[in-house]
This record gives sequence, C-alpha cells and structure tokens, in this order.
Amino acid sequence: MINSHRLSQRFIQLAEIDSESRHEARVAKEIETAVTRMGATVYYDRAQENTGGDCANLVAKFPGNRNVPPLFLSGHMDTVVPGKGVKVRFDNGIFTSDGTTILGSDDKSAIAIILEVMEVIRENNLPCPPVELIFTVCEEIGLLGAKYLDLSLIDSRFGYILDSTDTEGIVTKAPAANKIFIDVIGRAAHAGAAPEKGVNAIYAAARAIAELELGRIDDETTCNLGIITGGMATNIVPEKVEIKGEARSHDPDKLEQVTQKIVSTFEDTARTLQKGDAVPRVAVTVEHDFPNTYIPENHDVVVLARNAAANLGKTLESKTIGGGADANVLFGKGIAAGVLGTGMTDVHTVNESIALKDMEDTARLVLEILQIHAAGDVN
Repeated sequence: MINSHRLSQRFIQLAEIDSESRHEARVAKEIETAVTRMGATVYYDRAQENTGGDCANLVAKFPGNRNVPPLFLSGHMDTVVPGKGVKVRFDNGIFTSDGTTILGSDDKSAIAIILEVMEVIRENNLPCPPVELIFTVCEEIGLLGAKYLDLSLIDSRFGYILDSTDTEGIVTKAPAANKIFIDVIGRAAHAGAAPEKGVNAIYAAARAIAELELGRIDDETTCNLGIITGGMATNIVPEKVEIKGEARSHDPDKLEQVTQKIVSTFEDTARTLQKGDAVPRVAVTVEHDFPNTYIPENHDVVVLARNAAANLGKTLESKTIGGGADANVLFGKGIAAGVLGTGMTDVHTVNESIALKDMEDTARLVLEILQIHAAGDVN
C-alpha cells in the first residue's frame, strides 16, 4: 500500500527546503499543510524562545479510530550544514545531493516516511490508534527541541523516533553525557625578556591532559577533550587556556566517576604547579547534556516493533549505540522512544545517500506497528 512515487516526491520536496538548525519554519509549514489536510490538529510549543530559532516544535494529533493508548512517531526538522540549496539526485533507486551540500535524509527521510504512513491509513480507512506526530527543531545542535518540548501537548508515553541508519534494528540503549568546560588560568609575561615572571597555562593544561585516560574507557564509557584554545602570541607566556570536552556512559555512576576524574586531575595538577600567588588555577563547569536510554526487551515499544517486523518476514535486533538522540531526552522525561532506522548513510557529509527501498521498508514497518497497536495486541 505504500505509494513509492508519492514517498519519493515528498522526500525530494522536503530535502530541497532549506532547514539548517534554527531555520526550520518553512519545513514546519509544509508539514502543517500536509497533516492538516489529513485531518490532524496541529500545535506548536514555544521552544523557539529558548533555541533562538524561527520555529517551535510541531505536534500533530490524529484521533485514530480505535480505543487504545496513543503512541507517537517522531523525527527532527533541522539539518546540519552545508544544507542550503540542496539539489536532490535520484539514480538507480538511490537519492544523493549534487555533491555540494548534504542530502538531508537525516532527518527528512523520517518526515517523508511518517507522512506517507498517515496518508496510507487515511486513504485506505485502516485501523488506527491515536497517533501523535512530534517534529522537533534544533536536534543537530544539542537536542534542543526535545529539551524544550512542551510535554503538556503529549499524551503518549511511548513511541518511535526515526533517526538511525539500520533498518533492521531498534535502538534501545544509548549513553548519558556530560559536557565539561575547563579554564586553566596562568599569568602572562614576556616570553623572551621575563619568562620566569609568567605561569604558562598551556604547560599546566598539557600536564593535566597527560595524566588522563581518554577515548574508550570500557565497553560502556568514553571521554574526549575535543577543543583547546589559548595563547595570544609566541612571545607571550599564555595566561589562559580553554578546554571543552565530554564524557559518556551507559552507567550513570561511571559517568560521574569519569567526569570527576577529569575535574580532579586538572585541579590537582594546578595545585602541584602553583606558586605563592595561587597560579595556575582551574575553573571547571560541568553540564549534564542528556540522560541515558535503557528500554528493556519486554517493553511494549520493543515487543510491538518486533512483532511488526515478524509479520513482514523480518527480524529486528536491539541496538546499543554511543551517540545521543531526542530519545535520550524523552527517556529522561519518562517517555520511552525506540529509535528506528531509515537507511540513511554517510550522514553529515556531502556523500550522504539513501535508498528508496529502505525508506519503503521502514514505512511498511511503521504502518504494521500502527496496525498491531490498533488491534490492541502486543503479545
């Protein structure tokens, strides 16, 4: 029942609308027009007041025709850069850009698939549970839309986010993450005339970094220092170094341990190198970026998706990933979101591509999920 031509054309239309993060208004309007025509009621929250963008999160509600609990389907409306002026190419069943921009299948493929599924249900008068469509903004710049989502608009307690690559997997485990901001403060001096009067912040930072274990700590935990800036000139003893990093773990206790290890190493190193006037010194800020996701194997969101896949003659494996997604934020708010793949590859690059067949397969899976849930059977 999936209309391949309609799915293809809608994806192209969506992909060619500019929607880099904080500029999703045009895509939102296109979605609003489509779902309103299909009979949904559309709501916007006030997320833009916190994101600084031109658009809020969009929630579209379909009442359904079966008396079962609601579920949601979700994708994000923003893309990474370079995402302006996308020109979609379609050859041998594969969508690409013209090579000068990203394609935007992350996450326009999700939007196209979700809209196609709802079109099929409407035009065939199929059984349908109450469905809430959640299209978020600013996912690519820190999951901001999800963080500021107005939960009073959402009745669903579980659902599916289409924002992964593997069409034969469902993401059920993802790590929590902390952002770590470290300032190492020394003292400036002329590097040639009076270096002994200075305290080299770069040297102090390097000493601390050399004491750290970075990268993969264990099978659940990673940490990284990704940005270092400091110094003004080669003839000035650098007074300040700014370091930005992160720690991630599937185990919240391990996340706290790794974070504190980074903080204490910098603080201890600064104390070791301090002179009488207490330089170098360290100022550290830790921000909790997002919580971990852990959805048990017997949760309805997993069982329902696997049953749907089985009905289509396929299997669906639970996946553990190292990245974060809107699902992490929702899980932290008590809402379970299984993340499904759409087949997108090489995302965030100009080599990005997606096969129409993969999009069709995901659409069939989502449609079957809704049909099983409408029947009230997840066993």
